[in-house]
Amino acid sequence: MNAETPPELVDSHCHLDFPALAGELDAVVARAEAAGVRRMVTICTRLPSEPQVRAIAEAYPGVFYAAGVHPMSVAEEAPASVEALVALARHPKMVAIGETGLDYHYTRESAAAQQASLRVHCEAARRTGLPLVIHARDADEDMARILTEERAKGAFGCVMHCFSSGAALAETALSLGFHLSMSGVATFRNAEAVRAVFAAAPLDRILVETDAPYLAPPPHRGKRCEPAYTALTAKVGAEVKGVSLGEFARATTANFDRLFAKAAAWTRAQAA
Repeated sequence: MNAETPPELVDSHCHLDFPALAGELDAVVARAEAAGVRRMVTICTRLPSEPQVRAIAEAYPGVFYAAGVHPMSVAEEAPASVEALVALARHPKMVAIGETGLDYHYTRESAAAQQASLRVHCEAARRTGLPLVIHARDADEDMARILTEERAKGAFGCVMHCFSSGAALAETALSLGFHLSMSGVATFRNAEAVRAVFAAAPLDRILVETDAPYLAPPPHRGKRCEPAYTALTAKVGAEVKGVSLGEFARATTANFDRLFAKAAAWTRAQAA
């Protein structure tokens, strides 16, 4: 790597099918690659949208996808079945299950349905060997309990996407062998507690993401986010961990390849 070549990064969580990005994907992907973001995982949050999300992954060599039912959509969607998720996972570029999880901030009234959906996704992760992508907001105790119970039934990988919960949930997730993903939230001025969680976490358990088109880091805060901005969050991540940007990029990319092993294998096969 030289001064002109940015380090290689992976945006482990974005939403390329959302209207804010979908209309200019060629340019969005090109800007990401220019910023060093060679690969990204676009997340399907509603199973009826899976064909559109899959098509994006098929169209770009560096784009992979995950599929699941977002907890805020559970009340409006037909319940996902383990069998349906397992069937979708046969696609060579579907590399994770989710996002799933619990969100009691806006949708506490569907808590029971969210918990049932989360357990379905956990079983699909066990059966497929694909990592689970978790959304957690204002539900730390239930999330820690369910993940602990489900992990006891059998191993599965997991990333706590856009981690901004409390230190106790981070400790539980790490104790279960899971990963924490740093988003633009960690770059916000008032996010000292989030940065403290990542400062305490082992470097080999950290991923980086944008959650684009949301949560743009400075100097773009309040505007549309896109995968290229992974590099801005990674810069803050390197500062939090006290390492160079190159070291942080290498570590988080290696972490991605271990957790998202199917994506890593696909990438190696294409390069061969």
